[in-house]
Amino acid sequence: MNIFISGATSAIAQAWARLYAAQGAGFYLLGRDANKLDIVKDDLLARGAREVRLHAVDMALVQDYGSIVAQLYSHWPMVDVALFAQGSLPDQRALEKDISAVRSMFELNAMSYMLPASLIAERMAQAGSGSIVLVSSVAGDRGRQSNYFYGTSKAAVTTFAQGLRNHVFKRGVHVLTVKPGFVDTPMTASMEKGGPLWATPEQIAECIEKGLQKKKDVIYAPWFWRIIMLVIRHIPEIIFKRLGL
Repeated sequence: MNIFISGATSAIAQAWARLYAAQGAGFYLLGRDANKLDIVKDDLLARGAREVRLHAVDMALVQDYGSIVAQLYSHWPMVDVALFAQGSLPDQRALEKDISAVRSMFELNAMSYMLPASLIAERMAQAGSGSIVLVSSVAGDRGRQSNYFYGTSKAAVTTFAQGLRNHVFKRGVHVLTVKPGFVDTPMTASMEKGGPLWATPEQIAECIEKGLQKKKDVIYAPWFWRIIMLVIRHIPEIIFKRLGL
């Protein structure tokens, strides 16, 4: 199996990749930090990966994704699964004070998903098979005062995934949207953790794998976030705007 992972140094991506390393999969990893990519590479090879190729790139900056995808397919004629898991969770108040920082945040959290995923989906559609996994967030389900810049970027990923799924479904390509809730990762290091709403990267990886195997369109990870967000989405706006969410 040939697997492409964008944001390969993220905790969720690493946990999911380990599931396939044990099966002898090959990996093409995209990430910003070359040193961290090397660590991920060594870990996957030690766990049984067939091969691991690396491509270091800062996805918070505008990139030529056409060239990156061309390099990927020059190495492999076919990609079985493409997982996108990069991102940052910036402080909302800090972004309000430095509005210029919103552009790079959106580039990383949204555009770096949409552009390469679209190109890879077309390649998969030509082959008539493949799966694309887009890790979005429950934050994209409704705008909240505590993180509306971040939530907007994740809402963009979710909406893009809906359209892409509709576009390539009849041509044999599976598009899975993953909406994690609170996950104990370095990205959430500044948040207080603990309690039943928090999950580990390994738990999210298992959710992703089940979603892939069952050909799901959208999954909440863990499952109970579907109920939580159903409630939040249906609070009338006249009430919601008065809440401290």
